Amino acid sequence: MEFIKLEQRGHTALVTISNPPANTWTEQSLGELKTLVEELNGNRSVYALVLTGEGDKFFSAGADLKLFASGDKAVAVTMARRFGEAFEALSAFRGVSIAAINGYAMGGGLEVALACDLRIAESQAQMALPEATVGLLPCAGGTQNLTALVGEGWAKRMILCGERIGAEQAQTIGLVEQVVDTGTAVEAALALAEKVGRQSPVAVSACKRLVQAGRSMPRQQALVLEREYFVDLFDSEDQKEGVQAFLEKRRAEWKNQ
Repeated sequence: MEFIKLEQRGHTALVTISNPPANTWTEQSLGELKTLVEELNGNRSVYALVLTGEGDKFFSAGADLKLFASGDKAVAVTMARRFGEAFEALSAFRGVSIAAINGYAMGGGLEVALACDLRIAESQAQMALPEATVGLLPCAGGTQNLTALVGEGWAKRMILCGERIGAEQAQTIGLVEQVVDTGTAVEAALALAEKVGRQSPVAVSACKRLVQAGRSMPRQQALVLEREYFVDLFDSEDQKEGVQAFLEKRRAEWKNQ
């Protein structure tokens, strides 16, 4: 892949957006991300994914605006679809995805972080959805995912007013879960991913689906689904291994099946 780099660290896939200088998204890089996530879904040895940006200034500055300079509506249709496919694939990744925000996360750069399960930001990071400033709007889940995380008020401040926020403010409003020192986001994300590796990947995947189902499913229906998933886990090897390991006072050896 040309714009997306992959390195496997134990049970964690370290994925780096590599399109200097600002790690902008293109049709090709979005396709590469989608393909990579699909491949990782098929790799049973991968339990978590850490996403970061190459360099020390940008996580990702979003879309390359030169793509839209011509005003060609066909380009807009293609790019909107590519953004949606890539980031929705990331959101549906069967394991736990963690964004290690190591710099500016703007527009589609913030939206890809919003598509992850968790976000860790370095103290110097800046985040914004400034699309309306150039006559556009967030089309890769930004309006929905940001609102789900921070509430309608802050979502409107950031989207309608173009307000840029720093890492500390982002943590205060619930946009990120942790703020770390400059240069340490990947390290912190990998440490968190290691905790994921201690959990049954089969159980984690089921839990993630249930949490996300709550975004659109009535609570009573989700509660029924929760009980169904609990029973379904008894068909897995991990359930047997997990209980047995606990009783034998040893660390479980997960098979992810």
